[in-house]
Amino acid sequence: MKHVILAATVASGLSTAALAETWDMPTPYGDATFHTQNITQFAEEVAAATDGALEITVHSGGSLFPHGEIRNVVRSGQVPIGEFFLSRLVNDDAAFGIDSQPFVATSYEDAARLWDAQKPVVTALLAEQGLMPLFSVPWPAQGLYTNGEIATVADLSGLRFRAYNAALEEFAALAGAAPVQVEAPDIPQAFATGQVEAMVTSPSTGANSTAWDFVTHYTPINAWVPKNIVVVNERAFRRLPDDVQAAILDAAAVAETRGWDLSAAEADAKTAIMAENGMIIVEPSAELTAGLQDIGAQMLSNWKASASDAAMSILTSYQGQ
Repeated sequence: MKHVILAATVASGLSTAALAETWDMPTPYGDATFHTQNITQFAEEVAAATDGALEITVHSGGSLFPHGEIRNVVRSGQVPIGEFFLSRLVNDDAAFGIDSQPFVATSYEDAARLWDAQKPVVTALLAEQGLMPLFSVPWPAQGLYTNGEIATVADLSGLRFRAYNAALEEFAALAGAAPVQVEAPDIPQAFATGQVEAMVTSPSTGANSTAWDFVTHYTPINAWVPKNIVVVNERAFRRLPDDVQAAILDAAAVAETRGWDLSAAEADAKTAIMAENGMIIVEPSAELTAGLQDIGAQMLSNWKASASDAAMSILTSYQGQ
């Protein structure tokens, strides 16, 4: 009888092992970034909820695939899951970039309302690519990093300006600056070599890249509240057992709520860290604010001119709330 029990136990163990699956997950930001920390916790919660039936291995900092390739490798099935900056897909449809339009949503409350309007449209557009969104988490509102105080938009003229998406390229150009594409992990080197001289980014990225080593001033212009998104290859997801699918969706819902809370906490904490390390935190002047809002109005007008009906439906819904 003991031999029968032992054989059954071994067979059961082998069955469980055979069912276990490991997913590689590329992400673009380093381990110190709250987005990555949130995703790591999400992966741990999925493993716990599925009793190890699904293990997600997080490859942070663009170590598995560079940021610009992550959407495509998930779409093609090279990896089943990944994270990227949502507005990188704006060339597919303007709907993906509405959260990077200056001064459309500048607070977490507005950003949440915008995501409520944006989510169903983004979900439908991603479904056409064989992708399914799991959760989306915002960065803190974007601020301006410079050497010396920027009193007016004219002070940005001629500066080499770090850009991370098409909207920021347009923003820099309208401000008279020269946009240069630089990913977050490369920011310190880009400033050290003179590749860029100024940037707009979150307090999280500023503190994590030790911005005080290469700029003197931070101006919290709160221009926009952009989001990252975690997507899964829908075919890979549907191949999973129903209980594992449910566990992923439950963990994703928790990760989205937690991520928004982490982002809000980051905004003040990382700004304080920059101040503690000698950066001068300066509120934007009325002249600078007015000039930036003029740029935002021009960008939104340009956005509307090329926006799809789906994209326009987001703005209409958001502004009507």
